[in-house]
Order: sequence, then structure tokens, then C-alpha cells
Amino acid sequence: EFYSVIRAIKAVDEADVCMLLLDAEKGITAQDLNIFSLAAKKGKGIVVLVNKWDLVKKETNTAKEYEAELKKRFAPFSDVPILFVSAKEKTRIFKAIELALEVYENRQRKIPTSQLNDIILKAIEAYHPPVVRGHPIKIKFVTQLPTAVPSFAFFCNFPDDIKQPYKNYLENKLRENFDLTGVPVRLFFRKK
Repeated sequence: EFYSVIRAIKAVDEADVCMLLLDAEKGITAQDLNIFSLAAKKGKGIVVLVNKWDLVKKETNTAKEYEAELKKRFAPFSDVPILFVSAKEKTRIFKAIELALEVYENRQRKIPTSQLNDIILKAIEAYHPPVVRGHPIKIKFVTQLPTAVPSFAFFCNFPDDIKQPYKNYLENKLRENFDLTGVPVRLFFRKK
């Protein structure tokens, strides 16, 4: 187990997109969650593959329920493609590679600043940041930073006062409007 974890960490460091392979019968283990959060922390694209899907007893919504449970465990970063595969039956193996390539494209995506501001500033107008110590927070400008991981800088008057729930709202708006599935997003708040 120790050496497999060391190899997994090394593989995560060298990869652009990580394919996390889970056992459908065992479900997600603590070790799987650790590797998932490590890949997310390092800004790697992630595709989750649930193997041995042919051995699971299925009902009408088995896959949906299984996927919902996984996303709950992966929260807050739950915008991850999940694919049910069977290595033995060779089910959806090529689809896994296609998904990994899509996530790689999402990780490389560069969004023009004008388009970013048009959409995100409207979202900010619809739901303003909370007032802190009597000061309204005003986000004036958004731009994507030139980094390997999609990172966005929000320029505002009180960058330290923006709390996690509002950061989550902004991240969700970015994910809704731009295809960033499978990719961790980093938000930075700077003084304008």
C-alpha cells in the first residue's frame, strides 16, 4: 500500500489529467479520496472511472445514485466526469480516453477577458457580495491568469473580506458559463 501511494503521488506530479480508478464493489475508500484531493490541490484534470461495473447488481437508477454519492464525497469539487467501465468486458474503455482528452482541452482553455467580464459581472450584479463592516464590496474587473491551471483574478476594493460561500458562487458561475468540467479552478482576489 505504501509503495502504491508513492507511485500514485509521482504519477499525479507528472500528469496533466489523472484517471482515478475506483472499485465499484468496494466503493470509494479513504485512500481514493486522498489521491483525488491531492490531484485537485495540484491543479490536475480529473476523470473518475468506476471499474467492475459489470459485477454490480443494477436497478433503474443505480448509476445515477452511485454518481450522486461519489459527487457528495468529492465536494466541494464535484464537477468531475464519472464513467462506469469494465476492464474485463472492455466496456467504455475508449470513452475513458476521450473524456480524458476533453478534460485536457478544458484545462488548456483560455477565456477572453471581455467575454469573462460580460458574463461574470452580470452574475455579480444579480447577486452582490455581502456588505462587510458597513463597506459594500465592489468587484470591478475579472481576468484569467496565464497559468497551467485555470486561474482567475478578481479585482475589488476589499479582497480579504470575500468569504468562501461567495467564492463558491463565483466558481459555480464560471463552471456554468465556460466548460471547465474535470478541472480545478483557482480564484484570486486582488486590490484594485
